[in-house]
Amino acid sequence: MSNGEKRNGGPQFRTATMITSAAMVGGGCIIALAGLALGSGHMAVATRRWVNDMDVPVSQLAKAKYGQARAAMSAGAQAWQKNGSGTAPVPAGY
Repeated sequence: MSNGEKRNGGPQFRTATMITSAAMVGGGCIIALAGLALGSGHMAVATRRWVNDMDVPVSQLAKAKYGQARAAMSAGAQAWQKNGSGTAPVPAGY
């Protein structure tokens, strides 16, 4: 350090370049958020249209699938109890 120079040990950045890059990143984020909002809106409208065009309402379909799952669970539990084993069967290789 000659001639009375006082330097920090860290890197030296140009302020104008940093401001420009920050502005470009901010602008890109705004464009990305606009695209995300546009795509999400389209997905919501398309999904709503698809649900409204269904022959069976979603709530009724969910009740039917829940009933099927309960019947399968009950049949599996009965078969397991009828088998007489006290523990759950383990597939070979475990």
